[in-house]
Amino acid sequence: MAGNSRNVLFWNTKMKILVADDHKLVREIISTHLEKNDEIEVTECGSVDEALERIETVGSFDVVLLDLAMPGMNGLNGLTKVVDANSDGATVLFSGTANPDVVNEAVTLGARGFIPKTLGAGALVNAIQLIASGEVFLPSTLIAAQASDDEQQGQGSDLTPRERSVLRSLCNGNTNKEIAREEEISEVTVKMHLRAICKKLDARNRTHAALIARELGLS
Repeated sequence: MAGNSRNVLFWNTKMKILVADDHKLVREIISTHLEKNDEIEVTECGSVDEALERIETVGSFDVVLLDLAMPGMNGLNGLTKVVDANSDGATVLFSGTANPDVVNEAVTLGARGFIPKTLGAGALVNAIQLIASGEVFLPSTLIAAQASDDEQQGQGSDLTPRERSVLRSLCNGNTNKEIAREEEISEVTVKMHLRAICKKLDARNRTHAALIARELGLS
């Protein structure tokens, strides 16, 4: 019976959430959405100092939603303080927008990811439950943006020195004959290099290759 009592107590324990945002209306809207779930208990505050006070007073929260731009954040310094204070729980960035580099740094500093304020009520609860279980949450749009950046950074990295030289000459508007003369190679060899360049840059033709090169800073 004692074991059953402990199980009942465990399952009846509400998830404690701290919504830390300096906009009162935002806090109230988020709290209203979250408290529709009977398993969630919400506390609000409007600054990093207030968040630290709440944690010191009642102990760690299961999840702290921390606004990126509220008083006391000072970049990500405030995040570090809250992560340390709320060490028995999770802390996650909560903002309208966030630079992927900032989010990556925040995760490195101990944040459990980033929740955009535009997330729907149901998705917000799911994200919080995921974070409370020990996982890191990142919205699909941010993951896609990071993947796109990684892909772009990888483009052109496998070009040979000769191919880079030919590509720069192409970007300068030179014809195959002019490139051949400049590189001291035959026009046939220039065409071979251009085919290889287009393949590596996933370019449709020489003009497209030149455009991609300029975007990637290879010209």
